[in-house]
Amino acid sequence: MTKSQGHVEPRFDGVRAAFESNFDGVQENGASFCMMLDGKPVVDIWAGYADEAQMKPWEKDTIVNVYSTTKTMTALTALYLADKGALDFAAPVAKYWPEFAANGKADVTVAHLMSHSAGLSGWKEPLVREDLYDWEKATSLLAAQAPYWKPGTAPGYHAMTQGYLVGEVIRRVAGQTVGKLFAKEIAEPIGADFHIGLPSTEDHRVADLTPPPASGTLGNGSADELVTNMSSNPPINPLDTRTRAWRGAEIPAAGGTGNARSVAAVQSILATGGAAGGKQILSEAGCRRALELQIEGTDLILGIPVRYGMGFGLAGGMVPFPNPNTIYWGGYGGSLVVNDMDAHATYAYAMNKMAPTTTGDMRAFAVLMAAWGAMAS
Repeated sequence: MTKSQGHVEPRFDGVRAAFESNFDGVQENGASFCMMLDGKPVVDIWAGYADEAQMKPWEKDTIVNVYSTTKTMTALTALYLADKGALDFAAPVAKYWPEFAANGKADVTVAHLMSHSAGLSGWKEPLVREDLYDWEKATSLLAAQAPYWKPGTAPGYHAMTQGYLVGEVIRRVAGQTVGKLFAKEIAEPIGADFHIGLPSTEDHRVADLTPPPASGTLGNGSADELVTNMSSNPPINPLDTRTRAWRGAEIPAAGGTGNARSVAAVQSILATGGAAGGKQILSEAGCRRALELQIEGTDLILGIPVRYGMGFGLAGGMVPFPNPNTIYWGGYGGSLVVNDMDAHATYAYAMNKMAPTTTGDMRAFAVLMAAWGAMAS
């Protein structure tokens, strides 16, 4: 039986048990879970190994690529700018990024980018993985191309493109890249160990992701052209996350590096009315912008019912949460963050053994259910 390390308040002992049960058999290799309540960590645990050979223990400060959980950090950065009055979600993207108006996109709004409804779920020009590290190329191609569907009419998960789209708007508004602005205004002030663009000095702390079985690779077996385009142009290979090129690049939809503690610390800003670590980062009204429903329906890429707010998935539909004012998102392979604004609670899971799924798996939800049970008792 794997034993976890870290702190658990007594009433959440069941959360530790649920977390440790993930390591039974071969479900998990290394992972961390953190729960913040009213801005304070009530569960902060970790266990297992940072490498496939199981020679390197997962330590308190181990960090890992969390794929699309990174989107919540980029969304928070945009919410921060909107809260400061520098960014208007209802405005056309072209107001801030004039080149974006090309090919019929003059009326596409920033809110469309935030809610995966801009019709730009992938690139039309063929790309190789190195192009993901070329900000100018990745963004200029998106600015030039026509949407795949009429913006605002349907949701379609912008798996890789959303980070470049929202990130370029952030860069145009703030004069800084999303990674630098996020670090300066959000992560560093609250002491959170999350990075969009990881310095090489931190490479020694990064756990190796283990790719999922072939059946769980993005777009596997799909005949849908949009899904194929999203997943294969360029192909997404989890082994790339072990390279300095990937880690150092700012890939704001999928390239963030952190652990459950740092994910929860940052995202708890939204669950606690804008404050974290004794600092007021956003106003409460600015936080609640994330709850504003932008679009709902069957996602053209994911093929499941979704409800998208301003940068986050919303409660309802297929996703049951105890309280209605809950926002969430997860990453390819199994990472997850949930913000419950009613309970002032944030839950985060980060691991290195990727599950054979693109839409979440039961490891994080088993721990969440234990936490919810303790909250209700």
